[in-house]
Amino acid sequence: MFVGLDANYDSEIERNSSVFARVLEYHADGVAFWKRHDVHHPFLLEGYGARDGVLYHRNFANIRLGAEHAGRFSFVELLHVPTTGISQLDESDLDPGHLTQLASLIQDGARRKLFLSDKVIRLMRTTQHFGWLPKPVANQVLPMLHRLGQTTVYQHLHFSNYGRFKDRMTKEAAAIAVLATQGHGR
Repeated sequence: MFVGLDANYDSEIERNSSVFARVLEYHADGVAFWKRHDVHHPFLLEGYGARDGVLYHRNFANIRLGAEHAGRFSFVELLHVPTTGISQLDESDLDPGHLTQLASLIQDGARRKLFLSDKVIRLMRTTQHFGWLPKPVANQVLPMLHRLGQTTVYQHLHFSNYGRFKDRMTKEAAAIAVLATQGHGR
């Protein structure tokens, strides 16, 4: 499970009916969407273009997982509503009910691997829901931060990074692919 800050969409997404229809299809059933279109997110389909959110999902695609892995992944956001453009979120933007549901999912759910970027970790730590979460670790490739019940927490570079982070992102993509294709170990 990948926890992001916010679902970031192009501000004009509703004007493109074919793209918007695919986004609605994805939100209705992400696993079926991935299997039907052979991409994990509608931003990677023809017609969306190079808009908000695309870099994140292109970089995630570098993990090179196929539709057969669709049932093993989910994307969850800290913010309960979608955004456009660059967001500077703080604790006051977050919905306590949504955070309670997320905390319950993480702590009480089935065995899972949880992937968080440093910004997500920092924001989660400002809330009362995630006091168990340690501080982010600097300059390591996919460090394991914590185990909580059956959940193992890993820190990854945010998928919107590029340039000087490319080498580390490539290594992290390979490490995530190994974790995704093995059992529930590590």
